[in-house]
Amino acid sequence: MVYDGVLLGLIVGLFRGGWRQGLIRFSQIRLIAGWMFPLLLLVQFIIFYFQEKWAWLAAINGYLFMGVYVVGLIFLWLNRHHKGFKLIIIGVLMNFIVMAVNGGRMPVSLSASEVLGPYYTDMLKSGSVISKHYMMDASTRLSLLGDIIPLSKPYPRTQVISIGDVVMNFGMFLFIQSIMVVKRTKDKQQETNPRHA
Repeated sequence: MVYDGVLLGLIVGLFRGGWRQGLIRFSQIRLIAGWMFPLLLLVQFIIFYFQEKWAWLAAINGYLFMGVYVVGLIFLWLNRHHKGFKLIIIGVLMNFIVMAVNGGRMPVSLSASEVLGPYYTDMLKSGSVISKHYMMDASTRLSLLGDIIPLSKPYPRTQVISIGDVVMNFGMFLFIQSIMVVKRTKDKQQETNPRHA
């Protein structure tokens, strides 16, 4: 879901900040320990890809996802001075908490998941979905923080998200806007007074 905030922020930022200058600013983003983010994405991809082949990996994937979240929160905390990052931290923390109290997996509302089609809901009911998700039931803790928000047309991607996802993506959107748009005033000042830049 975080990709949605990045994509929307990038598109809006390009229109508001100008295509050329917007892309230049986006390419100049510098984050503390920025290598962590692509590494965490790679680790999650490896878990998703191999957990169906290796039973031992499927058995501990909840703990592995918790580890990914902890490292991710450290990365976000190191960069908390950036605009929007505090919201991103709050959103990620909300997802982390609900997963932590539910065995390391994200609870998914069965009724909300109906937008994904019968194939997914059947797997969710049978418990055969090998991932960080599981069907929400009476024993689920903090279910309000689980995946309870269905998204479908006219939204571009059909999915089920959590409140934490919404907060996180709003923070990501604000961060990208601050990078691609806010500096526009400074650029105009530099163009007007090049000697004083």
